[in-house]
Amino acid sequence: MVRRRVPLVTLTLIAVGLVVGGLWWWAVLRLLLVPGEAGPVEGAVVAGGWGLSLLPVHVAASARPTRLTKAWRRRRSGAGSGPS
Repeated sequence: MVRRRVPLVTLTLIAVGLVVGGLWWWAVLRLLLVPGEAGPVEGAVVAGGWGLSLLPVHVAASARPTRLTKAWRRRRSGAGSGPS
């Protein structure tokens, strides 16, 4: 069995993601369970996290190739001149 070392940057990003996700869930549960004691910070954290969750849907590349349109087409040689 081959042991692979995980880079420190990857471990740091995973840890940061878990902490941020935990804070978001804490804010969501606080707003749901004790809405009278929750403040604007919890609301901002929940709204910001929800907004970020939508980002990948709008940023994702299309699966089908897109065709670029040209504003003009070059004339082939011998096609003659167009109307003047």
